[in-house]
Amino acid sequence: MNLIIDIGNTRIKLAVFNQQQQLANLLVTSSQKIWADLSKLLHQYPVQAAIISQVGNAVPDVEDFFKNHQIKYFYVSAALKLPFKIAYKTPETIGADRLGLVAGALLRQPNKNQLIIDAGTCVTYDFVDEKNMYHGGAISPGLQLRYKSLHDYTANLPLLSTPKYTIDLIGKDTLSAIHSGVIWGLVNEIEGVIVKYNLNFDDLTVYLTGGDEKLLDRYIKNKIFVSSKFLLLEGMNHILNLNK
Repeated sequence: MNLIIDIGNTRIKLAVFNQQQQLANLLVTSSQKIWADLSKLLHQYPVQAAIISQVGNAVPDVEDFFKNHQIKYFYVSAALKLPFKIAYKTPETIGADRLGLVAGALLRQPNKNQLIIDAGTCVTYDFVDEKNMYHGGAISPGLQLRYKSLHDYTANLPLLSTPKYTIDLIGKDTLSAIHSGVIWGLVNEIEGVIVKYNLNFDDLTVYLTGGDEKLLDRYIKNKIFVSSKFLLLEGMNHILNLNK
């Protein structure tokens, strides 16, 4: 069985995939709880190999943990065997999460033009073409970064967080104006990027994933994408199977 560790900017995910390549278990943990949760999973499942995607702060002693348990492990990077070729000018700088997401999309639909949008702390756009060539994409601030920047770089605007209620287009006070600007600004960005890619590439499949995927799904009325919250984990498991 395979163990997948996704160390993000805000949380850590631990996933186990069985021999049928199905998600058997998923735990959301923290740097304080990771050792207890890892031990629990290893006690429950016969893990043979592990792979780590690290975009947040490094978790110390992870390598010692796997060495002590005699488990082969890998870090996601462009140096590994991947299910796609890379046309990016600096492959060594590609985020591990972006590589995993592209691998996940190709696991589902190889040989197809695909745009993968990951809406988390940052919003990343990644494009892979019908020849399974990864070209790159774009990186922009996510919802929480937009709220934080308005607060940090102005004198009087408060720090807000994503509301659970639906936001109107027209803000009638300062708080609702901030919410409208942040949320509708990102929604229009995403829809605009999709339009641009559709104009340039035929038969395009668009994935939307990440921590803010559910919220954005509420606002993007035209269902022009495939929602997939496990795309990164599936892609990392795919990469692990190619390398172990």
